[in-house]
Amino acid sequence: MTTEITHEAALSRDIEALRERFTQTQELYREVCALLFFRYGITPTANKLYQLVRKGSMSAPADALTKFWGDLRDKSRTRVEHPDLPDALKNVAGELIATLWTNAQAAAQESLTTYRAEAQETALQAKAAVVAAEAERDVERLTVQRIRSELEQAGIQISTQRKVLAVAEETSTSLQLRLDEAKHDNAALQRQLEDARREFTVELDKLRAAAQLAEERSRSTEKRMLLDMDRERTASARLQKELDALSAASLRTADEHRQELNLLQQTLGDSRQKNGQLEGTL
Repeated sequence: MTTEITHEAALSRDIEALRERFTQTQELYREVCALLFFRYGITPTANKLYQLVRKGSMSAPADALTKFWGDLRDKSRTRVEHPDLPDALKNVAGELIATLWTNAQAAAQESLTTYRAEAQETALQAKAAVVAAEAERDVERLTVQRIRSELEQAGIQISTQRKVLAVAEETSTSLQLRLDEAKHDNAALQRQLEDARREFTVELDKLRAAAQLAEERSRSTEKRMLLDMDRERTASARLQKELDALSAASLRTADEHRQELNLLQQTLGDSRQKNGQLEGTL
């Protein structure tokens, strides 16, 4: 395997050297014929020549091969007809050259026939490849048109989506402003509720202090009444009425504060519900 590779490499180098020396196609084919036959011991064929040289038309190697064998036959006949050679040797050499020429011609003709069949097959394959390429080109053209149409539709959809997104952003900004306002109102209501709670606590403390003071007064009065029940009975009754009136007033005040607290809690609940609706909308 290594020897064959080395042989092929050497043959390629020799042919490249011939390419540089001979620019004419027929001369190059003729020299390649001589190289194969005399140096490498390979009988040249048209197919082999074209595979190695790859130059000119498909008839060029066949013409060069025919001329090569003709020149070889003429030169061999001249050598055979040399006057210094014996007649027996001339006859043997002539028969040998004739046999070689006949075999070479037959091989060349067979190679040419094979080469022509391969060329026709290659042409048919090339035509089929052209037809397939044209069909593939038509399919690709339709595909490109379809892709362009899809791209145009996608561009229209993107433009529409951008408009919708712009409207959504404006709506979102508006809702965010409304939400901020609602949060501000809620904070204000929360502060009002805290103020009301503080006021209610203060009033409640006042009522508790007043009730405690009244209770202390009542105890002092009871002590005086025990000392002088009869004399202080009228005063005790008057104090009891004052205590009742004060308790009623305290209850009314507490009820009023309780109603105000309920109203503020209801307002806060409405504000929280409105807040939730705005956040849900956002």
